[in-house]
Amino acid sequence: QVQLVESGGGLVQAGGSLRLSCAASGRTLSSYVMGWLRQAPGKEREFVGEISEYGGITYYADSVKGRFTISRDNAKNTVYLQMNSLKPEDTAVYYCAARVSGAGRFGSWGQGTQVTVSS
Repeated sequence: QVQLVESGGGLVQAGGSLRLSCAASGRTLSSYVMGWLRQAPGKEREFVGEISEYGGITYYADSVKGRFTISRDNAKNTVYLQMNSLKPEDTAVYYCAARVSGAGRFGSWGQGTQVTVSS
């Protein structure tokens, strides 16, 4: 099983940018579809987006489309979430997750990193 550790969260003003990183270990990153999900206080965890094993295909939630970009560097075993034009409603704990292609659910999760967007 792959181990995941997120970093890069913090406090930012509305309209600002942050880049989250997810470092993987234990397994080759290119074996996995990688995703980002988030959970705001009092809300269910929601899908943000995902990227295919070699980065050729990405999907995003409508709420972040055009503002967030997922990328990956398999040589560095790292996945990124670039977040631009941040809004207060983006405030959440952001999780990196991995799944095997064809699997319906993410099987490995990081511990999460807090992103807070002030108005």
